Amino acid sequence: MKFTASQIAELLEGEVLGNPNTEVSKLAKIEEGEPGSLTFLSNEKYTPFIYTTEASIAIVNQTFVPEKRVTPTLIKVTDAYKAFSTLLAFYNEVKNNKTGKESPTFVSDSAILGADIYLGAFVYIGQNVRIADNVKLYPHCFVGDNVVIEEGTILYSGVKIYSETVVGKHCKIHAGAVLGADGFGFAPSTDGVYAAIPQTGNVIVEDGVDIGANTTIDRATLGATRICEGVKLDNLIQIAHNVEIGKHTVIAAQTAVAGSTKIGSHCMIGGQVAISGHLRIGDGVKVQGNTGVTKNIKAHATIKGSPAFDAKQWNRSYVHFKKLPNYVEQIAAFEKEIKALKGEQ
Repeated sequence: MKFTASQIAELLEGEVLGNPNTEVSKLAKIEEGEPGSLTFLSNEKYTPFIYTTEASIAIVNQTFVPEKRVTPTLIKVTDAYKAFSTLLAFYNEVKNNKTGKESPTFVSDSAILGADIYLGAFVYIGQNVRIADNVKLYPHCFVGDNVVIEEGTILYSGVKIYSETVVGKHCKIHAGAVLGADGFGFAPSTDGVYAAIPQTGNVIVEDGVDIGANTTIDRATLGATRICEGVKLDNLIQIAHNVEIGKHTVIAAQTAVAGSTKIGSHCMIGGQVAISGHLRIGDGVKVQGNTGVTKNIKAHATIKGSPAFDAKQWNRSYVHFKKLPNYVEQIAAFEKEIKALKGEQ
């Protein structure tokens, strides 16, 4: 799909400097631009590339004044970075604007499907499923019985949605994610054998949630495991049964949250964080990567380490952690001196 400079400028409310009929069909970094590509310049350290890039169109800030001749057609906007982000979103929307039904697929007779949906090959849709308008299910998706998927949500290839799960509007669930599998609940018997505890709850994902590839969200034992509005989950995250994650919280890859923990809104949780079960983490908490959280955390705290404590205190303590061998040697020397002094008395 091709776009002209004038069409792009109209979308971004920008000004064209050069040929308004210049066409582009792809996006590129400014240092890798080639004919037919669109790029942008927002960081001053990349300015030299504007004079050497072979891109056909470049988006620049309104304040940019070329010091010498530039080859690309320029589109001047108030904020080049923000404008390019807007363009990326538009490009992605156009690229993913699939509709129709590929073959083979299986759709239960009791399922209700909205308008303008896309069903890729080998999609399975169970009984009493309700799928709203403009939903896209890429190949090999599984949607279990009694699932609800609201308007504009996208399930990429290989997503598995177990029964009773509810997914809100305009969510993105990436390849290999599993929503609604049984939580890790087992009861030991007197002879040491573990029996599975039935997991009768479900998973509720609210509007505007992004879930990364191969992330798993377990169903609740009773009630719901809830992912609130605007939450962003990276790849390879484990969310256990009955967990609640508050609005607009973001969690990086390889983090695990154990059962029944409640995480507040607007939290930022780094990668490879381990959070124990039945905890309460307040709003606005920041958890740095590789942290082990074993106790409740008050709102707006910043924590680090394993076990976790205040990040500033951890950084100050780390200065001494590195010197522990020296401290041990010094203490041993002091003990020898003390013994020697006692022997003289």
